[in-house]
Amino acid sequence: MIRQTYKGFLLALLLLSVVSSDAQRRRNTKKAAPAKKTVTTKEQTESATNREALGDTSSPKVVTVTSAFKPSLKNAAKINFTAASPFIDSSRTSVTYTVPSQNLFFSYQPVPIRPLALPVDTGFHWQNDHSVKVGLGNFNSFLLAGAFSFGDGVKSNTIVTADYLTNKGNLFAQQYANLGLSVLSVFNTNNNNEWTTKAWYKNTTRYFYGYDTSVYSYKKESLLRRFNHAGIEVGLRNKKANAFNITYAPKISLHYFSDNNSNKEYNAVLNAPLKKKFGEHFAIDLGITADIAKTDFEVLGIGTRYKQTNNLFYVSPSVEYNSKGFRLSAGIRPSWDNGKYATLPNITAEVKVPETPLVAEAGWHGYFNKNSYRSIADFNPWVYTPMLMLMNTKVMEQYAGIKGSAGNHLTYRARLSFQQLNNQPVFPNSVTDGKTFNVLYESTMNVVQVHGELGYTLQEKLSLLAGATFRRFSNMPSYEPWGLLPFELTGSLKWKILKDLQLKADAFFWDGSKYRNTSINTFKLKPAADLNLGAEFSVMPRLNLWVQLNNVLNNKYQRWNQYEVLGLNVLGGVVYSFR
Repeated sequence: MIRQTYKGFLLALLLLSVVSSDAQRRRNTKKAAPAKKTVTTKEQTESATNREALGDTSSPKVVTVTSAFKPSLKNAAKINFTAASPFIDSSRTSVTYTVPSQNLFFSYQPVPIRPLALPVDTGFHWQNDHSVKVGLGNFNSFLLAGAFSFGDGVKSNTIVTADYLTNKGNLFAQQYANLGLSVLSVFNTNNNNEWTTKAWYKNTTRYFYGYDTSVYSYKKESLLRRFNHAGIEVGLRNKKANAFNITYAPKISLHYFSDNNSNKEYNAVLNAPLKKKFGEHFAIDLGITADIAKTDFEVLGIGTRYKQTNNLFYVSPSVEYNSKGFRLSAGIRPSWDNGKYATLPNITAEVKVPETPLVAEAGWHGYFNKNSYRSIADFNPWVYTPMLMLMNTKVMEQYAGIKGSAGNHLTYRARLSFQQLNNQPVFPNSVTDGKTFNVLYESTMNVVQVHGELGYTLQEKLSLLAGATFRRFSNMPSYEPWGLLPFELTGSLKWKILKDLQLKADAFFWDGSKYRNTSINTFKLKPAADLNLGAEFSVMPRLNLWVQLNNVLNNKYQRWNQYEVLGLNVLGGVVYSFR
């Protein structure tokens, strides 16, 4: 029994020795593997010391890492774009400059040019410029013009212009002369108001040469046709809204018009627009217009005189809504035409197409075209004294169109309109010799009109404007559209090629209008084209030479039946500028 117990004890001791030897072998295998990067801590150091004290020589190798590896790129040198703040000069007052947009919408109808008062630029010194222009040419042409400016450019500015032009054609009594003088002044007040005054005088002399000289014979003095137009205009406007958000621009003008046959016309026009804004989007417009005219005609061959008044009054109240991409103006226009009342619409709208420079527009409005002796003679200088009562033209128009810009230089506009006209004047030739035109009024007339404009500007170097208008006349119960153009195409170009060289050109083309001859038959004039070219260049610091070629195509067309225009007309001269 004791012997079996002793054998069991030896067997257990042998198994324990084998297990211990195997464990020691496995630990040595692990320590022989590649060492990992570790960081020796205080506890690991104490554990190794204890193992050495116990005689354990199997302690693992320890790698001490002093810092962790962090890959990085060297900082590149960069330019510092942050400038130092400028020194603030507290002794100066900051000035706000308003720069107008260069994308302008050009209306091809010419409008008066008026200087606008702008905030004074302290870096610019105003200088008054003066110039004189003289020229000679064929057809006994002579031109003399001058422009002079006065004032300090801050509180006042006055511009004086004068011109004289005369020429004489190859036909009998084909002679023309024009004399003009105007004075325009602008005065700025301390309370943000601007006064504008203008005075002018114009004299035109021509002769009735549109007749068959082989059939009729007249003395030149009996064919004289001279007009005189004198006037004065005074206007006041506030350059920005006042404390009540009100802007106003009243203007009154007085006109005197006469001819060499003792026919006279007096005309006074008052135009007073007023606008008040409510918040950022709403406004109320109120415009008042009064146009009073009195004419005094002499009945030729009888010796009696015929007097007439032609008065037109209307007010234009409307409500306006204006947001970033939409504008609407809705109102009415009560009118009194020589005492006859009419209510006219006055509705316009504009919508900007999102994410494009395109603006769509539409409207329905009514207005009157004042037919005075002066306006009729300006349109057709060969009219006979209008013996019939002067009548104003009422226009009812519905239109739709687009306008916008393409890039920074190109602008465009197109419009389709339907017009209903009442008392539209037409101009047939007289039934005697045809050298004068009568004035007849068509009771109703419908007009479909398509109008387009195109403009291109490049700083002050290049300017191009072009416009086209197509008209279709219908629903005329009494007459034909005698003297009214069915199609017009016009254009102008100014090009500053070099610093001292500038070119300009004007082009006109229209389809011939209908006319009624002495036999009371209606015909149509031939289409006409006219091209004018001009150039101006410097030869001295203050002296320029210029040349002008009118009717380059030498097309002797007729705008009015029986009145042939001059052929190629060449003018040239000098311009002297001084201060």
